[in-house]
This record gives sequence, structure tokens and C-alpha cells, in this order.
Amino acid sequence: MSHNAMEPPEHRLPRPTHPRDPVLDVLQARLALPIVNDGISLAALTHKSFVNEHRGEGLLDNERLEFLGDAVIDLAVWRRLMERVPEAREGELSKIRAAVVDEAGLARMARDLDLGALLRLGRGEELTGGREKSSLLADAMEAVVAALYLGGGLEPVLALLDRFLGEAFARAAAGTLDRDYKTQLQELAQSRHRASPRYRVVAEHGPDHSKVFEVELEVKGEVIGRGAGRSKKDAEQAAAKLALETLNGRLAEATAPLEVAPPIPEIVPAPEPPLAAPEPEATPEMAETAAEPTAPEAPPQPASRRTPKRKARAAPEGASPRKKVVRRAAAPRRPPRKATKKK
Repeated sequence: MSHNAMEPPEHRLPRPTHPRDPVLDVLQARLALPIVNDGISLAALTHKSFVNEHRGEGLLDNERLEFLGDAVIDLAVWRRLMERVPEAREGELSKIRAAVVDEAGLARMARDLDLGALLRLGRGEELTGGREKSSLLADAMEAVVAALYLGGGLEPVLALLDRFLGEAFARAAAGTLDRDYKTQLQELAQSRHRASPRYRVVAEHGPDHSKVFEVELEVKGEVIGRGAGRSKKDAEQAAAKLALETLNGRLAEATAPLEVAPPIPEIVPAPEPPLAAPEPEATPEMAETAAEPTAPEAPPQPASRRTPKRKARAAPEGASPRKKVVRRAAAPRRPPRKATKKK
């Protein structure tokens, strides 16, 4: 076996001879993963239409990388499913894998990374909205995954999939992956609100070949979700996802235990002291009484042998009491007038 065959794959890949393209720094920042081989990573972002317009420059497109990336994604997804759903059979795993990663899912990952803005496209693809085409974005995402694998093995690929597909892996482990967001919302709305969700397209943006739809979702007249997508179906799924998060958040708040405040000790007021009786106002009689000396008490007299006086008889009932007659002293008689003699 030759010496070159023993070298790691990244050393046998073409390396750029020109300074690093600034677009690679942007891609590395969005991936939050190191880019080891600049030439392979730049090829992952290059569409064949761009290579056709720049013949003779030795450029590589991403067609071969997307085939490798598809296989690498399969390997990484199978690895996670074997860890998360160990009891699932082969048929169930195949169904879960198809639900976890498809063209629409890969295109969503590319849009979350804003990969379309970093692609190198020919003028024809540029004019027809190639940066927003789901098929082109999914192929570019697979090519980027292949570049990560060639540069660092399976670990960076697993980290990228956990970042974007972690929720799907969790739903697969819980057995709810086969129910999309609209189905889950339908079941929740029927069980909790006895109503079905209603979807309404409220806006459309962009040219006919690359439209973006905005959809509102309401339950019993209340708008609880709004989503956007390249198709009405994608927009409805996005709105249903947001509505599920809203309803589950309300349910968590309603079932959270209330914090009971400690009882406030009863404050018993201290008894007020009794009010002192007001002193009587001084009167002239009281002043005279206070001025007079108090006579000493007379010694007790021996009991007299005389028979006590009889008590007055009580007046018979119905009789009026006798009036006490008060006798007045007789006025002194005036002396007689002397008779005067007439002259």
C-alpha cells in the first residue's frame, strides 16, 4: 500500500492555493464547529452552475459531496436512534429515520443556518431564486455535512444533528414522532377546549416561484400561533408548533403548585390602663367645708334606762299623710295710738 493511501482522507483532498475565502469564516461561525479543510468546505457551497460559468479555474462543485453527506447523515441518525430507541425493530427504525431526516428537514436546517446566502450560484440559478429552492438547499446541507465528516469524523456531525434534530430524537424516544405538530395540536385542542384549530393565510410574499406564506392559527376565536413557510403546509406546521408551545406553557403554569405564604401572627393590642375618675369641680360649699375644722367625735354615751319613745304609727293604706302644721310666732301687738286733741 502506498504512503499516500495511509494518509488521513483530509490530507488527500485538494487544498486551496489562494487566501481563505471570507465566506468560510461566516460558515464556521454559523456552524459553531471548526472547518478543517477550506477547499472541501468551499466546494460544499459551490453549485455546478457556478463551475460551468468558470471553466478552467479548477473549481469543484458539491455533487459528489452531497452523496457522501447523505450516507453520513444516515449513519449519524442510525447511531442516535440505536441509543435513544434501543427496543425498536428495524422496520420501526426505518420509519423513524424517514420522519427525522428528509428533504424538507434538511432544507429547514439550511434555512436556519442561512446557508442560501453563502452559496456560489450561476447567473441562471441566481435569477430563478436558487438560494430559496428546497432541493438545492437540501443538497448543499448534505455537502456541508460531508465536509464536516471529512475534516473531523462523525463527532461534529453528531453535534450538528443534535442541535437541529434533538427534539425529533426526543419525540422518537417518546413514541410521538409519527404525529406531526398539526395532529398533536388537534388532539390537544379537542381534549382541552372541545374545539378544532382553524388555519388562515394572512399574507404572501415573494415571486410566484419562491413564495413565502404566513398563516395564523386560532382556537375558539383566539390567535395562539403564527408561522411562515415556503408552502401553506409548512406554514401551518410552524404555526401549530408555536401554538403547542403556548398551550403547554399555559398548562404548566396552571398546574404549578402555588406558594403559600406563612401565616401572619395575630397582633393583640395591649390593654389600655383604666381612665381615672375626673375630679369634681371645686364649689364654694366645698371650699367652706374644707375650711371648717373637723369636730372630734364624742365618746359613746352609756345606754339610758329610760323607755324609748313609741314610734309613730303608720298611716293606714289609702289615707293621706297628715300635714305638719307649722305654727308661726305671733306678731307683737302695736301700742295704741294716743288720741290727739283737736284745737
